[in-house]
Amino acid sequence: MRKLRTGYLSLTRGDGGQNLVGKEQAELLGLIRTQELLAARRVDGAEQFFTRANDFGYSKNPEETFQIWNKDSILYDVVLAIRKFKPDVIICRFPTTGEGGHGHHTASAILALEAFDAAANPKMFSDQLNYTEVWQAKRIFWNTFNFGTTNTTAPNQLKIDVGVFNPLLGKSYGEIAAESRSMHKSQGFGSAKQRGTNIEYFKLLKGDSVKSDLFEGINTLWTRLSGTEKIQNQLNELLKSFNPELPENSISALVNIYKSIQSLDEKNATLKYWKVLKLKETEQLLLACAGLFVEASAANYIAIPGQELSITAQIVCRNKVEVMMNKVSYLNQSDTIVSSILKQNELYTFKHKEKLANTISYSNPYWLNQKASNGRFQVSSISLIGKPENDAQAKVQFDITIAGLNLKIDRGIIYKSTDPVKGEVYRPVEILPPATVNFMEKVIVFSDAPSKTIQLVVKANSVNVSGTLKLNAPSGWTVKIKNAEFKLVAKDEEAIIDVEIVADKKAEHAVLSASLLIDGNTYSKSIKRIEYDHIPYQIILSDAETKLINVDLKKSGLEIGYIPGAGDDVAACLKQVGYNVTILTDELLVNENLSKYNAIVTGVRAYNTNDRLQVHYNKLMEYIKSGKFSSSIQYK
Repeated sequence: MRKLRTGYLSLTRGDGGQNLVGKEQAELLGLIRTQELLAARRVDGAEQFFTRANDFGYSKNPEETFQIWNKDSILYDVVLAIRKFKPDVIICRFPTTGEGGHGHHTASAILALEAFDAAANPKMFSDQLNYTEVWQAKRIFWNTFNFGTTNTTAPNQLKIDVGVFNPLLGKSYGEIAAESRSMHKSQGFGSAKQRGTNIEYFKLLKGDSVKSDLFEGINTLWTRLSGTEKIQNQLNELLKSFNPELPENSISALVNIYKSIQSLDEKNATLKYWKVLKLKETEQLLLACAGLFVEASAANYIAIPGQELSITAQIVCRNKVEVMMNKVSYLNQSDTIVSSILKQNELYTFKHKEKLANTISYSNPYWLNQKASNGRFQVSSISLIGKPENDAQAKVQFDITIAGLNLKIDRGIIYKSTDPVKGEVYRPVEILPPATVNFMEKVIVFSDAPSKTIQLVVKANSVNVSGTLKLNAPSGWTVKIKNAEFKLVAKDEEAIIDVEIVADKKAEHAVLSASLLIDGNTYSKSIKRIEYDHIPYQIILSDAETKLINVDLKKSGLEIGYIPGAGDDVAACLKQVGYNVTILTDELLVNENLSKYNAIVTGVRAYNTNDRLQVHYNKLMEYIKSGKFSSSIQYK
C-alpha cells in the first residue's frame, strides 16, 4: 500500500448523457453525475476535480469538441489543475488516437498531453502564477485496454497487478474499484467485484522512462524537500510507536510534528504548498486519535437571508486525552465562550440562534450561477475553477486546545433527521429566497390553438409569505393572470396560479419570465430538487422562465403508442403538439391490437429500462411488417 495522494480530473460533469435512474437531463443530470463522482471518491479515497467544459452530447471527433469548448479555455483549466495538485505521475484513461470512441474522450487525452508540458512553462497562462506555481510532472501514461474487439495493450508496456489484496482494508483493489464504479448509477455502471490477479497495462507517452513501476525514481518522502529531515525522522518514530488500540498515546508526537510543519518557510512557494496541505492532514489525524466528534446542525433545512437560524453545535472527546474547549463561533458573527476541559465521552451541546446576513448568497451549484454557453460553464473567479462543489456557506467554528496546540475547526452547518426506514439522514442546509416560482412546463408549444392556459406554482420557504406574481410578456405574446395575488401561511405551502397565454399569428419564439413581488422586494428564482439515496440531497435555483414556441404544424395520423425510455419526457412533448399519446404498458402490449396506432415510438434506451420489452419484440416487429402505420409532421 503506497498511501499516495490521488486526484481524478473529469473534464465535464456528464450533462449530455442519458439517465437510468430518473428523468433529469442537462444541468440536472450533470449535478447528479457530479455527486456520483464524489460518492465514488468517498469509496476509493481520491480527490475530485473538474474543468469548465460542458458535456454537450455525443461528439464525433476531438476537432468538433475543441471548436465547441474553445480548446484554449479548457487547456487553461487542465494546466491549472496540474499546477495546483502537483502530481508526480499523470495517467490518461483514453488515447489521443481515437480508440476511446467519443470525441470528448479523445480530447481529454490530447489536452492532458499538452498540459503536461504547458504546466511547467511560465509563459503559458502566466496569470495563474498569482495563485500557484509552475509544475512539471515526471511522466505521463496512457492506461491501455482490451475491450470488445479493440485491444490496445502490448507486451512492451508497463504491467501492474491491480488485483492486490489490502489486509488493512480487508478488500482487494478490484473490490474497491467495483464499489466505486457502481456509484455511477445514472449511467448504469453497476460492476461485479473482481478478485485475484488483474494486470493493467500502461504506455509511456512523455517523461522519464521506467522499467517496472509508475513511481520509479520518485522520492515520495518528506526528504524530497530541503530542510524537512526533522519531520521525516519524527514521522518514522511515530510510526514505530503507534498503537491502534491506544491512538491517543500518539497525540503528543503529532503535536510536535504539527509544530515542525508550522515552522516551514512560507517564502518558498513549494514548501508553502506542502505546509498548508500537511497541516490540514495532521489536524485530521489529531482529531481522529483523540476520538473527537464535532458537528453543527440547524433546526430546519431551509434558511432565509436576514432571518434567524437555530443552530445546535456538538462536540465529544471519546478517548483519554485532555481537550480544552475555548469557544464556539457562529457564522463569523458571535461567540459562546466555554473555557472548559471536555470530560471523556461526554457529549457537549450548545444551542444558539443567529440571524443570517442579508447579503449571504442563495444555495446553488457555483457553475450554474451564470448562464453557460454550449461549450463551457461560466464562473466568477479563478479560485472556483476545478472545485467539485460549493464550500459550505454557513459555518460554525470550534476553538479547542489539544496538548497545548490551539486548533480552530470549521464545520459546515447541516440538517439531520431520523427517517423510520433509513435512520439518521443528513442533508445540506438550503439558503433560499422567501418564495420560489416554477412553471409547470419548461417549453410551451403553440400549434393548433392561438391560446393556452398554463399553471405556475408559488412555494413558500418561510411562514407568512404574501405577494404578487408578475410576468414579463415578450412582444407578440399576451398574458392574462387569473389571480396574481397569493398569501401563504405555512412554510412549504403552495399556491397554483392559472395564466392564459395568447400568441399572435406572427409571434416569434420567446422566453416568458416570472417574478414575485414580496414586501417591496422582487424574487425571480425557480427551484428544482433532486433526491436519490446514493447521493446527498441536491437543489438548483435558476431563473423562473419558460420557452414559448409558435410553430405551424401539419399533422396526419394522430394516434401514437409510446414506450418510455430512460429519462424520458418525449410523450409530454408529443401531447403538446397535438398528438393523442397512449403509454404502452406491459398489459397493453400483451392485450391490445397495435394496428390502431399510426406510429409506435420507443424512448432512448427503452430496452435498458424495461426488461419486458424483449418479450414483446416479435409483436412489435409484426406491427412494423404489417405496414399499416402512418404518421407525419410538416413544419413550416
